Amino acid sequence: MRHSARPARLLPWTGSGGKPCYLLTDGDGPLSRIADVVETTHLDMAEDLLEHAAALLADVRATPEQLRFTLHRMREALTEVHRVAESRGMRLR
Repeated sequence: MRHSARPARLLPWTGSGGKPCYLLTDGDGPLSRIADVVETTHLDMAEDLLEHAAALLADVRATPEQLRFTLHRMREALTEVHRVAESRGMRLR
C-alpha cells in the first residue's frame, strides 16, 4: 500500500506564544473539520468587519477612538485571513 505524503496543514489558530500550529492528516478527520469551520468563521467575521468599517468611515461623526478600535479589529481580521490564505495556498501545492 502506498501512502502519499501530504504537507502539514497550517491551522487557523496559533499555539502558545503565537507559534503556528500544524496538523498531519488526510484532511477528513474531526480536527480538519473543526479547522474548516474556524476558517469559514474567520472569513465571515472579516467580511462583517469590512461592512462595519465602511459604514464607520462614511460617518463624519466617527470619533478617533472608534476608528482606532476598528483599525485594531481590522488588523486582527487581516492576520486571520492571511493565515487562512497561507494555509489554503500550502494545500494547493
